[in-house]
Amino acid sequence: MYAIFENGSKQYKVCVGDLLKVEKLNAEVGSSVEFPVVLTADEKGIAAGADVKDVKVTAEVVSHGKDKKIIVFKYKAKKNERKKQGHRQPYTQIKVTAIGAAAAKPAAKKTAAKKTAKKTVTAKTEATETTAAAE
Repeated sequence: MYAIFENGSKQYKVCVGDLLKVEKLNAEVGSSVEFPVVLTADEKGIAAGADVKDVKVTAEVVSHGKDKKIIVFKYKAKKNERKKQGHRQPYTQIKVTAIGAAAAKPAAKKTAAKKTAKKTVTAKTEATETTAAAE
């Protein structure tokens, strides 16, 4: 099974256990990060779009670093204008630990919070109606 996920306007094809370098993330070494999946493929076939909206790639941050230096050399012919510059792109190395559906526990908490909010709103409106009726 493999999945294609998006991060930093780039798409990566991964399997469980893969090590790869992605754009620098604000995550500590050893922490777990999740990425939304664009496409998955397994023995059942290929799934994309609405079929994979709840699927996430879970990965562990292995390290942070900088890539090899690239040289940027700009010049204008016959004008003696030269500019030499170097660049090292920062990256985060991750190890894919799982490909699958996201945990449903946080969603359950949100729906419970919404239900209690609705109950308090209806209780306030009922209290207002009874007060108005008493006057």
